Amino acid sequence: MTGAGQTPPPGWYPDPGGAEGMVRWWDGAGWSDVMMPSGPGVAVRSLPGTPAPRPERPEAPDVAGPAPAARTAGSRRLWIAAVAVVVVVASVLGTVLALRSGGDSQDRSARPSSSGIEPAPAPAAPTFPPGTVRIIDTAAGISYPYLGEGWSEFDLGVQLETTETAGQYFTTQEDTPDGGIFISQCTSGPVAEGYGWRGPATLQSTVTAVADSVRGNYYPGPNERTVLRDEARTVDGRQAHLYEFQLAWDIPGYDATGERAALLLIDVGRRAPALLYVSIPNTHAELYGVIDRVLDDVDVL
Repeated sequence: MTGAGQTPPPGWYPDPGGAEGMVRWWDGAGWSDVMMPSGPGVAVRSLPGTPAPRPERPEAPDVAGPAPAARTAGSRRLWIAAVAVVVVVASVLGTVLALRSGGDSQDRSARPSSSGIEPAPAPAAPTFPPGTVRIIDTAAGISYPYLGEGWSEFDLGVQLETTETAGQYFTTQEDTPDGGIFISQCTSGPVAEGYGWRGPATLQSTVTAVADSVRGNYYPGPNERTVLRDEARTVDGRQAHLYEFQLAWDIPGYDATGERAALLLIDVGRRAPALLYVSIPNTHAELYGVIDRVLDDVDVL
C-alpha cells in the first residue's frame, strides 16, 4: 500500500501548473515536458495531499553572544569592498578600450570574433495560437487533435513521403550521432507520387510502401520491425488503411532504442490520399496512448 510521504507512482496526473483539462506525465522522479488533454483512454491519477510543513527548528540559545551578527556584518563589508574593486577595474578597462578604439579607425565589424563567446541559440520552434484544439490540414484534407502544450508546430521542412507537411512535434534528443535531432511527431500531408497509389484498391500496398520509406529515412539502422496492426478502416465515412509497427535498434549515441509508429492512409476523394503519421520513441513510451487518441479522432474536410 502507499504510505505517507512516499513518492507518487508513475502515471498521468492533473497538470501541476493548473492548466484546465490537461494532464502531465509523472515518471516517478520528475514531470515530463509534454502535456495532453485528459479524456477517454487516459487514466488520470490523483495527487496525494501535500505533506504538512516541517516545523521550524527552535533556535539554539545564544551562548556565544553577538558573534554571528558580527560575522554577517563583516561578510557584507567584504562583499561591498569586492564590488567596489570590480567597478574600479571595469572603469579602467573601459577607458583603455575607448582610447585604443579611438586610435584605430579601421572597421572591425566584418571581422570574425575571437572572444570565444558562443553564438546565440536558435529560435524556438513556432507554437500554435492560444485556443487551438485541432490541426486543420487543408492540403491533405483532414483534421485531427492538437496534443497540447509542449508540442510545437512542425517546421522541419517537407518530408519525402508527402508533397506538403503539417502537424506537431517536440524534440526528444539534441545532437544525434548523424548530426541532427530526434523527435516525436504527429504530422500529415498529401502522399507524394511514387508509392503506387491508383485508388482505394491500393490503400494497403501504398501505405506499406510509405512505411518502408519512413523506416529507411528517419530511423537509425539497422533496425528490426514488428508489425502491430495492418488493417482496413473507415475514417469519417471514407476508406482507409492503418499500418502500425514497432522498431528496435541498438546503436550507440541514441537515447532511444526503439520507436512505435502508425501510418493511416485515407482516401479523401482527391488526387492524392491523405497520410497521417504518428511516431513516438521509447524514451517517451508513456505517450504511446496518444496514437489511438489521434487515430480515433480524424475528420475528413
